[in-house]
Amino acid sequence: MLAVAVSWDLYLARHSALVLGNVGLVQVAPFFLFALVAGHFADRYDRRRILLLTQAVGLATALVLALSGLSVAVIYTCLFFNATARAFQGPARLSLLTQMVPVAHVSNAVAWNSSIQELASVGGPALAGVLLAASGSKSVYLIQGFCSLLVLLCYAAMRFRPRLLTEGPKPTTMTEGLRQLFRDKLLLSASSLDMFAVLFGGASALLPIFSVEILHGGVHTLGWLRAAPSIGAVAMALTLAHLPRIERAGAVLLFAVGGYGLATIVFGLSHSIWLSFAMLLLAGAFDNISVVLRMSLLQTETPEWVRGRVMAVNGIFISSSNQLGAVESGVTAHWFGAVGSVVGGGMATLLIVASFGAFAKRLRSWRQIQSDPSA
Repeated sequence: MLAVAVSWDLYLARHSALVLGNVGLVQVAPFFLFALVAGHFADRYDRRRILLLTQAVGLATALVLALSGLSVAVIYTCLFFNATARAFQGPARLSLLTQMVPVAHVSNAVAWNSSIQELASVGGPALAGVLLAASGSKSVYLIQGFCSLLVLLCYAAMRFRPRLLTEGPKPTTMTEGLRQLFRDKLLLSASSLDMFAVLFGGASALLPIFSVEILHGGVHTLGWLRAAPSIGAVAMALTLAHLPRIERAGAVLLFAVGGYGLATIVFGLSHSIWLSFAMLLLAGAFDNISVVLRMSLLQTETPEWVRGRVMAVNGIFISSSNQLGAVESGVTAHWFGAVGSVVGGGMATLLIVASFGAFAKRLRSWRQIQSDPSA
């Protein structure tokens, strides 16, 4: 909901692709500044306390947006503090998964977790579109604040097993997560593939332009376009949760990222609302395959004593792809137009997949061992 309301307010204020694209820059900067510190905190301090403090910051930013004037500076400032809170929250939250479910069930837990998260992402943009049309963005920000409060209460009530640190070298520096990632070529190639593909292949930052200027819709169209990737992701995540673990994970990952790029190209060329919606739905489905496979790999292959730091580095990869991708979309759209930006990004994604398929041997041959279905 917040993403839709913010993008709509900025579009109404400036009608500028650069202003929309710079939302990504504002939100990615805290991850580069604080992610390694956040991973260090997640490994050394109480993870639930980190969740509570950072969620309180998220609640505060929602209230500021709801109660203040919505200038570009105010929106950017709130987004910066919100992203800073998420930079510290991400490593702590993701590191708790293995304290809640047995290792044998981590892959399935990742799929269910993704399903639940995407269900919220489906309803959020659609509801935001309805509220924007009916009562303006202030109502969206107030409901965002209420949702942030509910999450804060959920974190306070959460129960999990204490950490059982395995034997091994204990990290003493904030860069240990980087070293761990670069030591494991499979982790590095899987994370890099996702980062570069989404960096060039994303179209979400330009959806207000496509909604109004290309598809000749309005705020309702924007809400449904923003929801489409999440609808596809939910459908795929629920499917994966009911299927056996994917054995030829490397080949499936390359296929999924390639499908994401192809769907992006067709979306960029489309002048039909229904075709555009379908392509964004497919893009979300393909992206979810990548998310589930990559997060399962991170959760099962990363030692507990360095998991927070590795998750922090993974957060940098994700933020680089999503937020810097928004900046890239805004700049290229300013130069070549929205259609040229999206189509060119999709073609770049296909070239990236071809390169990784040709040169990343460990990724191409990566297989997951099937777990005992009776477990």
